[in-house]
Amino acid sequence: MNRAALPILRDAERVQVPASGDLRARAGGAGAHAPAAVSIVVVHYETPAELVDCLRSVAAASEAMPVEVFVIDNASPSFDAAAVTRALPTANVVRNSTNVGFARAANQGLRDASGRYLLLLNPDTVLAPESLELMVEYMDAHPEVGLATARLILADGRLDLACRRSFPTPVRSFYRLTLLSRVFPKSRRFAQYNLTYLDEFAEADIDAPCGAFMIVRTQIREQVGLLDERYFMYGEDLDWAYRIKHAGWRVMYAPVTTVTHLKHASSRKSRTTTIRAFHDAMRLFYGRWYEARYPRIVSWMTYGAINIREALELASARISERRARA
Repeated sequence: MNRAALPILRDAERVQVPASGDLRARAGGAGAHAPAAVSIVVVHYETPAELVDCLRSVAAASEAMPVEVFVIDNASPSFDAAAVTRALPTANVVRNSTNVGFARAANQGLRDASGRYLLLLNPDTVLAPESLELMVEYMDAHPEVGLATARLILADGRLDLACRRSFPTPVRSFYRLTLLSRVFPKSRRFAQYNLTYLDEFAEADIDAPCGAFMIVRTQIREQVGLLDERYFMYGEDLDWAYRIKHAGWRVMYAPVTTVTHLKHASSRKSRTTTIRAFHDAMRLFYGRWYEARYPRIVSWMTYGAINIREALELASARISERRARA
């Protein structure tokens, strides 16, 4: 296999849910005993201004319903706990001594969440005032849906294509890597991965959203487990959606509300680190769910394509860094 040499879990295995660490008690957050409709988990790393804006939008969106919020900081040097408290006084704040990665940090909040629904929310997102209420109403009205996401838009108003995806099979990945999906964005064959042939304002069954905004039934936590902590920065959302869908739940794109996603606010801090994490996630996901299903030559080609793409992107990042220092 490749340099990552990542272990593979069998289908019968899952990420276990350890006993609760009671983050509410440890963090000293207010509202520890209030019944919550939604438990919101925000993992933060080095985006203090965006985090404050996100929490302010959560405060505005939660006026009509009880929520609990966990802010898990991954050892950010610029983290300002006082600013977080000012933006959302009831937030349960946990500071990790090291950067443990997104999945592990998110699980710290997900384990202890008590709401009827769990919401993973990126700190570089801004909710509309009605976002939480409309998404809870949607989930209440569709008991067969285990995971849903809203319509996510970028700062310029364009749809965030990652918010509705198909699983990255070798064929779909080939169409994307060869740019056929961009050349033919309305093709049901070539645009399978980002589903760009669909109406962005229409509800749709999908395979996976992105982790910036994904609402999950709390019972999913016990049924399929938490996020796989081997994913450091990318891929954990895709892996969780895969397990949820294969457990028999529907995964839905539900554009009943729009959420703004500034995107890459923290990942742009270190391009080389994020490039490696992204491609490690690709290798891990393929190894876990697809390698055993395809001929060996297909796997060799898949890993080779991932490695080549990673090398090219790393080279480009290093050239850009040298130019910036010159």
